Amino acid sequence: MDSRAKTLLEQGDKLYSDRMSLMSFWQCVADQFYVERSDFTVARTLGEDFAADLNSSYPLIVRRELGNAFSAMLRRRDLEWFHVTTDREDRLDNSGKQWLEMATGIQRRAMYDRQSQFIRATKEGDHDFAAFGQTVMSEEINYKNMALLYRCWHLRDVVWCEGHDGAIADRHHKLRPTARWLAQQFGKDKLHQNIQTILDRNPHQEISCRRIVVPSDTFDGQHKFKWISLYIDTDNQEVIDERESLTPIYVIPRWQTVSGSQYAYSPAVVAGLPDARLLQAMTLTLLEAGEMAVRPPMIAVQEALSGGVKLFSGGITQVDAAYDERLGEVLRPVTQDSRALPFGMDMSKEKQEMLAAAFFLNKLTAMPHGKDMTAYEASEWVKEYIRGALPLFEPMETEYNGALCEQTFEDLMKVNAFGPPMEIPKSIRGSEVRFRFESPLSDAIEQQKSQKFVQAKGLIAEAMALDPATAVTVDARIALREALSGIGVPAKWMRSEEAVEQHAKALEEQQQMQQQAAMVQQAAVTGEQIGAAGKSIAEAEAA
Repeated sequence: MDSRAKTLLEQGDKLYSDRMSLMSFWQCVADQFYVERSDFTVARTLGEDFAADLNSSYPLIVRRELGNAFSAMLRRRDLEWFHVTTDREDRLDNSGKQWLEMATGIQRRAMYDRQSQFIRATKEGDHDFAAFGQTVMSEEINYKNMALLYRCWHLRDVVWCEGHDGAIADRHHKLRPTARWLAQQFGKDKLHQNIQTILDRNPHQEISCRRIVVPSDTFDGQHKFKWISLYIDTDNQEVIDERESLTPIYVIPRWQTVSGSQYAYSPAVVAGLPDARLLQAMTLTLLEAGEMAVRPPMIAVQEALSGGVKLFSGGITQVDAAYDERLGEVLRPVTQDSRALPFGMDMSKEKQEMLAAAFFLNKLTAMPHGKDMTAYEASEWVKEYIRGALPLFEPMETEYNGALCEQTFEDLMKVNAFGPPMEIPKSIRGSEVRFRFESPLSDAIEQQKSQKFVQAKGLIAEAMALDPATAVTVDARIALREALSGIGVPAKWMRSEEAVEQHAKALEEQQQMQQQAAMVQQAAVTGEQIGAAGKSIAEAEAA
């Protein structure tokens, strides 16, 4: 085996070994909130009852609601939830904006192509992100079908480390592909002789492999791209494939990180795990108490019963005929005090509310409709919404959606999906691509621009009553253009600044011509009036 690959395997083994204690924590989290993924430290079999040891489904529900909310609020299929832009938007002209809108449409169609499996991968990733605070997804081009391919992988199988800048560097992924898959992917000649023998006898047998993606500066020599991807046959200690890559292939969004660890946590689970455990115990106690209230334990006179006690519908309990009931009932319930049941139900409801708050379900409320608000009240509501929703949406937009979209854009640019590079407008060249996302948070931020525009208009109207010169304080064209962009008006709908300037000059010239024509007409009317008056005076003098 190549010494470099051997060194990478040893480094990966160290990363897997160091993470063993975290696997136990993830198993505990999955047992409480995400039972479908509870196979970090145990092996699950098909048909096994996942939630057999749970007494309440509410912790599973809050995780499900939060995981579903990510796609519903950040990646709505009926909206263009992302827009391609640049880091120098002030330099963009109208042709540049139109090219970016065209690129946005092409990338959206590529991502939502049925063969890309984007929806499936992000749905799985959303729930991993909600439960464990991170997820592992891969994005690459499937050259066989000429389409993008997105996959979500189990956190159990992937480890990573950070570079000197805090970004994720090395990525190690344990895989068990079949022998047939390896032959189809890389060719039979690249496989070890043992795998070729397995391929002929049992093509569906799984082979232990590891995919490693590392920065190219880890290896000696000149490299064209920033990353190097290796497939290694760990059973036979042989490199199956090694190639350079433009992207790191694996996208690993992280929610809340702490210094000293490359792994993140879910703030929702950290806050809700104690309440989830307590809710399970309380639910079991309440179930037992409720059962004892409707089916209380019984006290029986042993010598008086000739058979067993049958406490079910239609059951007959036989009593010795010689027993004298004046000595007491032969069978009676134990007195139970069920006055504490309502108190226990209230405590259970309180814990459910705490879990909902821990999973931000009380922060996902949109602006109330049908309620009359002043401009100031609406502005204050938006500010409060931003403060409450920022911890939830900010990591998703930057670490999750942003990383996926940027890596997808690079792959599409590599295959000229947006057209030849020489057709890119000059206002875009030399700028770095950025993405702007549509979400309740960004909508609330952009709505502030339109609200400020309306507020500025009202203030200027008030100020003009005192000083008419204040009308020129605000450049109405720039303010209107930014307000229209803030509410999502497409660039094709708006004229360029040069066209607007020419149109404004034409209107100004037209107004000047109209004023001159009006002045000429007024002078002519005045001349006619003067002539008529002179004629009248002459006639009067003659008379």
